[in-house]
Amino acid sequence: MSKRNIFSLDNLSPHDIHEEAELIPLMTPEDEEEIDREELPEVLPILPLKNTVLFPGVVIPITAGRDKSITLINEANKGNKTIGVVAQKKEDVENPSLNDIHQLGVVAKILRVLKMPDGNTTVIIQGKKRFQIKEIVSSEPYLKATVTSVKEEKPALDNQEFNAIIESIKDLSLRIIKDSPNIPSEASFAIKNIESPSFLVNFVSSNMNLSVEEKQSLLEINDLKERALATLKYMNTEFQKLELKNDIQLKVQSDMNQQQREYFLHQQMKTIQEELGGVSSETEIEEMRLKGKKKKWNKKVKEHFAKELQKLQRMNPQVAEYSIQRNYLELILELPWEEFSKDKFDLKRAQKILDRDHYGLEEVKRRIIEFLAVLKLRNDMKSPILCFYGPPGVGKTSLGKSIAEALGREYVRMSLGGLRDEAEIRGHRKTYIGAMPGRIIQNLKKAGTSNPVFVLDEIDKLSNSHQGDPSSALLEVLDPEQNQEFYDNFLELGYDLSKVLFVATSNSLGSIQPALRDRMEIINMTGYTIEEKVQIAKRHLLPKQIKEHGLTADQVKLGKSQITKIVEGYTRESGVRGLEKEIAKVIRYVAKSIALEETYNIKLTDNDIVDILGPAKLERDKYENNDVAGVVTGLAWTRVGGDILFIESILSKGKGNLSITGNLGKVMKESATIAMEYIKANAEEFGIIPTVFNNYNVHIHVPEGATPKDGPSAGITMLTSLVSLFTQRKVKKSIAMTGEITLRGKVLPVGGIKEKILAAKRAKIKEIVLCEENRKDIEEIKEDYLKGLTFHYVSDMKDVIKHALTNQKVKNAKKL
Repeated sequence: MSKRNIFSLDNLSPHDIHEEAELIPLMTPEDEEEIDREELPEVLPILPLKNTVLFPGVVIPITAGRDKSITLINEANKGNKTIGVVAQKKEDVENPSLNDIHQLGVVAKILRVLKMPDGNTTVIIQGKKRFQIKEIVSSEPYLKATVTSVKEEKPALDNQEFNAIIESIKDLSLRIIKDSPNIPSEASFAIKNIESPSFLVNFVSSNMNLSVEEKQSLLEINDLKERALATLKYMNTEFQKLELKNDIQLKVQSDMNQQQREYFLHQQMKTIQEELGGVSSETEIEEMRLKGKKKKWNKKVKEHFAKELQKLQRMNPQVAEYSIQRNYLELILELPWEEFSKDKFDLKRAQKILDRDHYGLEEVKRRIIEFLAVLKLRNDMKSPILCFYGPPGVGKTSLGKSIAEALGREYVRMSLGGLRDEAEIRGHRKTYIGAMPGRIIQNLKKAGTSNPVFVLDEIDKLSNSHQGDPSSALLEVLDPEQNQEFYDNFLELGYDLSKVLFVATSNSLGSIQPALRDRMEIINMTGYTIEEKVQIAKRHLLPKQIKEHGLTADQVKLGKSQITKIVEGYTRESGVRGLEKEIAKVIRYVAKSIALEETYNIKLTDNDIVDILGPAKLERDKYENNDVAGVVTGLAWTRVGGDILFIESILSKGKGNLSITGNLGKVMKESATIAMEYIKANAEEFGIIPTVFNNYNVHIHVPEGATPKDGPSAGITMLTSLVSLFTQRKVKKSIAMTGEITLRGKVLPVGGIKEKILAAKRAKIKEIVLCEENRKDIEEIKEDYLKGLTFHYVSDMKDVIKHALTNQKVKNAKKL
């Protein structure tokens, strides 16, 4: 037999308790009086229960497993459905006799009989009234006994003490139901709807978590008040146990600190991650430890890594610092400590690679081969800091890539253009959210070796802000005496950069910090001549564009004359970027023709070039004609290479005022003033009547007024322009000049000579006037670049006029 107790800690579903509540008749006092008046049969079939006690009015389900019990239930169910229910004294007795059962029991009515799938019979019975066994009249096929009714002594309805006990039972029952997590709240509805005090006591007694003997002792109490008081005592004990249990659970929960809860959560997360195929934090830490053992670290780095790894183990993986610490350890593991690629010292092979990738640049290639030769002999030379300085498009950056291939080293490029945060070089401190190492360390990690060729592109375009000065941060990086222990704020360890071959590129030296420039070896890379550009286009640019546009060499032919036409008519630059764009336009035209199945000339002609690119953009006079006095061609240096510059002068009636236009800087305005005053002081030597200075205003203009212009190179050009204007003498054809002047009449040297020479050749200049001290600059230039040019070296302003002007007057010369 089995019994469910509402106040026990057995699990009951809300559905089960709801069904049971529906089966409970809400017994009223009138129902009890009617039951009391019912006469008992003289003989009752007796059903022994193993582990529970039935109380009057209470409905319970029992499972019958013994044959006698099943026979009794089946026969009674067919008859008047009335049986006598008593409790066994010992649960293990299978065939109880009179001595094995209690003498006081309860008359019960069978409400329903259910056949269970396991073969047992479940019967739902309701207690009616108590009885006392007189004697057993039969034991087969089941027990039968003569019984007598046991009357219950009930107190008066107005008994205040009894009513208080009943109210206490109700209140305590509701509290037990509320505080016990295993008793569903639906049980409170049954308690609240019971009106009969006798039935309430019986119902509570039946459902308390008591032993069979304790419940039997309650059943045998005839006085209802005493039974209610005994029931209340048992309930108090039960409630105290429940409170104590809840207190213990609460205390245990309170004692479990945050660390313990996190531990259990971490274990759950670990299991979930493993189920999903992820990696737990413990696994990651162990993997890091194993990787660390294989690294080529010195003692300092090894101890630092072990310390930081222990710190990671103690961290909660959910906090923000955990990911920063993990990234930090991963960086230490991934950096190529003491890992170097083996240099290739085949100098002939290196020369071939440099010649293959770059046409010209002989001086630069020679310096690189010298470096490789020294490195081959010593094998421990600190890498120098090379800075390729020159206009855009001359191959500074790509040259770094060729050096890497020639040496067999990894190639890394880092653009510094617009960089204004010092942390980009030195990294952030780990205390900041989103902290990262500097780009120097990041690129070394990417390279995988500690001796790559590291190109610092556009080093002249570094800027500074309130976030620091990146160019100052580069001082340690580019100093061979300091970069053995380069300190990154994120890494917090010294890293050896002495084996890195740094190659910087720059378009201008003026914007580079002097201390930074002092740490680099400046290698000047000037622009290309027309002949060099043609060869570069033929060897590199044209094959590259044919390949990028999906064509083959058989589908388009571009001859030397056509390339020369593109160079002279559509580009005017020191480098070859603009030339590559124009060639790309030509190749796109061919690709379109092939795609549309249009006819085109595979071998393009000059007319085809004009049809594709339009009229020549630069086919204007390369020099101003000499029919107008006061117009002279000068040579200038710009960041994108050399260029020609025209100086124009004109006279007008006035009082001898000098005005200057053309968006000129302070230096050029001073040069114009100096030239004017020198002419006034030496007017007779130049054949100029002094009174002319008081009767005419002089205006000097440098065309393309939207372009800012400054520098000392136009001094002798302005002097020549003014002398030509005042004397109305012609300027020689195809002549250009550059040089600075002094008030004493001396000509001073200027820079950028090679760039200016290349600009002169592009402009079809034949003669060039230079300072005598610039002769050494001309001697350093390859003779191929100087073909077709005549140089006049001067040291005095009078020599300039001698070489620049003819004795012939211009047409329609003014009479001054």
